[in-house]
Amino acid sequence: MSGWCAPYLWRSEFRNVLALYLRKGLISIEDTFAAMENAELLMEGNEFYITSRQILTLVNESRCSPYDCEFVALAQQLNVKFVTEDKKIISDFQETAVDIDSFLSQYS
Repeated sequence: MSGWCAPYLWRSEFRNVLALYLRKGLISIEDTFAAMENAELLMEGNEFYITSRQILTLVNESRCSPYDCEFVALAQQLNVKFVTEDKKIISDFQETAVDIDSFLSQYS
């Protein structure tokens, strides 16, 4: 698999970022609409549903939040690496999670 993929949760997280920028006056409401629409187009076909069972099983096996485990579960489901800088996720899911430098070193 190439390109970005994410659980549907990414939409709420992206909306939170847009809301922050909107409230700080960094972008207009029209810009938030455009950014969200563009992001949705870019992610089309690369969004995945993760079951609560998958997420809660990972929560039970780690110190990570359900939010974090949703991304780990997706990586495991797709049999790809989860690229993150979150040290707790990397520590708890060493077979799945990798930091960006380690990931990029595979390609140099």
